[in-house]
Amino acid sequence: MPHHLQHGPAAPATYDPAWQEWSDAWTRHIPVLTGRTDLTVAVAPGAGGGAPACFYPTARRIEVDATHIGAPNITNPRRAGHKKLVPTAYGLLVHEAAHAAHSQWTAPPDTPPVVATVADLLEESRAENRQRGRRRGDRRWLRHTVTTLLNPADAPVDDAWHAAYLAGLLLARVDARIITAKDIKGVRAAITAVVGRKRLLQLRDVWRQAHATDDTDAEQMINLAWRWCRILGIDPHQQPQAPAADPGVFPGLLAQALTDYLAHTTGLTPAQYRDQQITTRHSAPATWTRRNPTDAERVAARALAARLRRARTHTPEPDTRPSAVPPGRLRTRHAITAKAQIAAGALPTATPWQRRHHLPPHKPTLHLGVIVDASFSMHPWAAPMSSAGWILAHAAATNQAVTATIAFGNNATLLIGSRQHPTHVRELRTSGGSTAFTDAVKLADELLQLRQPDRLRMLAVVSDGDLPDIDPSQRLITTLHRAGCPVLWLRPADLDGHTFTDTTTLLVADPVQAIGHIADAATTALEQA
Repeated sequence: MPHHLQHGPAAPATYDPAWQEWSDAWTRHIPVLTGRTDLTVAVAPGAGGGAPACFYPTARRIEVDATHIGAPNITNPRRAGHKKLVPTAYGLLVHEAAHAAHSQWTAPPDTPPVVATVADLLEESRAENRQRGRRRGDRRWLRHTVTTLLNPADAPVDDAWHAAYLAGLLLARVDARIITAKDIKGVRAAITAVVGRKRLLQLRDVWRQAHATDDTDAEQMINLAWRWCRILGIDPHQQPQAPAADPGVFPGLLAQALTDYLAHTTGLTPAQYRDQQITTRHSAPATWTRRNPTDAERVAARALAARLRRARTHTPEPDTRPSAVPPGRLRTRHAITAKAQIAAGALPTATPWQRRHHLPPHKPTLHLGVIVDASFSMHPWAAPMSSAGWILAHAAATNQAVTATIAFGNNATLLIGSRQHPTHVRELRTSGGSTAFTDAVKLADELLQLRQPDRLRMLAVVSDGDLPDIDPSQRLITTLHRAGCPVLWLRPADLDGHTFTDTTTLLVADPVQAIGHIADAATTALEQA
């Protein structure tokens, strides 16, 4: 989560004439929220210094990103009731007002960055606590901003640092009386599972002392931040930077609990909220055009669907079925029941006969993820892999299979989501590097639950393996392998690259052949299930 209190040099003011009326109205309103008459408010798209909103103490300026309002004419900002139409943006204004009124301390220049990060974290709930104590009606708006200020990326892994950080963001707000304990019951359970009850109680004592600290007491806030680090076993002298999440580890309990909480606060189910977040973060760029599928692609989809159906009915097994009429073996008890039902004038429901049949064996649903390298070196593979995503999605739709196709370059892009039945082929475009492979694997796991046991799943990767993050990528692949998810890696034969362990790696000369290899692996997995 970006910091909203910037102690450094003020950035140039963001200005947009279309939003001048909002800037003027909120500048006139800010003394009501802060008790200060020396502040200005700037509202514009992109304002906030990379955060939804921001306060610059030296410039005495608050910035709010107009994205959280929508359009300038959505309401009249000079009217008192306008805040009900833009509750998120107004809540951001109140949050920054809390900093302007109560964050009157600055960390010493020699403070280790990890200590400064913790101090800023403690300041978030401390300032809101003071604002609520001074203006109780502001709690409504501060509570509303929680869904804006937080996102599941704030808990990328289940380690002590991120669990404690999430506690500082949410559990501390319970003691600040911004949100309720009932709201974050699941989050508290996840945090406790990661850090333990004893350490969580120690951390709680720290933020409660922060809530009682004066607005100008920098020494106490820094001391509390040092204590926080000691509780977590961090020595800022040896580890001055804040711990970073290991990109080679999948999200866990913390991310799931945070997703459930944010979904509840927005009135959505966790699945709906997750789909909304995926759409926001991983939608295809506008330059990735759509086209109608060709006749050859339709034929290929039907052929693959037929192969999957045959794989599902492979090697029929003997079984028996009850029947109301012969032929078959008579079951005396059921025959007596049928006669009794007829004698009573009731419609007979008993099935006195039992027939032998050869039935298709039960097959689980196949979950297939396809990850395609969209870096510049993979340009010849772009068109065939665009077709592959459409073909797989259509073949799976009628065969109890779920597929998802994801492209990765500098970002992970969802080409075709799980359970989608696209009417058009989305054409991916290759450019740039391949830094987002780990993000693509985590997205595939989120969509298809590739680590979940007792289900049939597989991941296919089409890439030369020339990745900048080999070690984290290998750890993710090994995790999938150990969870029982096979990884098929298709490498272009004419490109140099890295071969990962715990994969089945095939060198492919013709990009079109990659579709056949993926289809072969899918049908084999179904036949052997």
